[in-house]
Amino acid sequence: MIGLDIGTTQVRAAEVQYGSGGPSAHARPRLVRVGVVQLPPGAVREGEVVERTTVGSAIKRLWAENKFGSKDVILGVGNQRVVVRELDLPAMPMAQVRSSLPFQVQNLIPVAVDDAILDYLPVEVRSGEGGEVMHGLLVAATKDTVLANTAAVETAGLRPVVVDLSAFALSRAMARGEALNHTVAIVDVGARVTTVAVVARGVPRMVRMLPSGGQDVTEVVAGALGIPLDQAEVAKRTIGVGYSQAPETERAAEQVMTVVSALVEAVRNTMVFYNSTHPGATVEHLLLTGGGSQLPGLGQYLSTATRLPVSPGQPFSNLDGAAAGSRFVEQQHTLAIALGLAMGVAA
Repeated sequence: MIGLDIGTTQVRAAEVQYGSGGPSAHARPRLVRVGVVQLPPGAVREGEVVERTTVGSAIKRLWAENKFGSKDVILGVGNQRVVVRELDLPAMPMAQVRSSLPFQVQNLIPVAVDDAILDYLPVEVRSGEGGEVMHGLLVAATKDTVLANTAAVETAGLRPVVVDLSAFALSRAMARGEALNHTVAIVDVGARVTTVAVVARGVPRMVRMLPSGGQDVTEVVAGALGIPLDQAEVAKRTIGVGYSQAPETERAAEQVMTVVSALVEAVRNTMVFYNSTHPGATVEHLLLTGGGSQLPGLGQYLSTATRLPVSPGQPFSNLDGAAAGSRFVEQQHTLAIALGLAMGVAA
């Protein structure tokens, strides 16, 4: 099985294996192969495939170039059309949970139940007045989003056998090793969507999808400097966040700060809300992943705003066989979702 992450600017895939001890959160899976192919602008918007044939061709090229050993894939989804809510339900077998979800959640999600694909991740069981109660995360994805992405995969001649939430994949890839003993928040800054996943001792406890990312920074730099987007992508990494500027880049730096400040404030508010509602498992550390996480100064700014230590996410450190991904060491922060998707299937 291979994890496939369809991003705004790239498609990424990763294949992992577990040893004879079998899969677990404490095991170190082995990286077998990993690959990345660029996408043209506009093929994917807001985390949803718009140009199925274009994306399908990119995925087909990804398989041809990297010789993945299977056509079965687990596909990640995660954008503003995917809702994740904390939800308590009476304790019951998971088959009953899934069959009852349409009746339990029809007033909890912003779309009609018939237009959504529903699932539930139980986190813990508590004792309630009427018996045992399951506490967990409800996931509701619009069917259009899931079907658009699976159609692109099928166009490439592959079989999407499982669709998983990208935030859960981030949790698997990053909340390993020492992080299993703590509560961490993974902040994955994509091109258009920033995913925040709070994970307590290896268990996802809260997920937020924020409608902002690295592409928003690129666009304001392009507008302020009057340059093409590809040049703005380079320029923003020189401008960064909170650095002194030459007169000709001051306006661009102000625009960058406006975009980044709104994003950081949304992350900070997420931490405040989580900590206030989970006093026994407050966030201790932030891990930054995603292509947009490489903006100079972002980590320091986020640390100052949240008053928490921030580290760059390095998912290869949780794997054996990292030599298989030696070409991608410098961009491993973009591969956390693909790796976590593969780990979930293997598990």
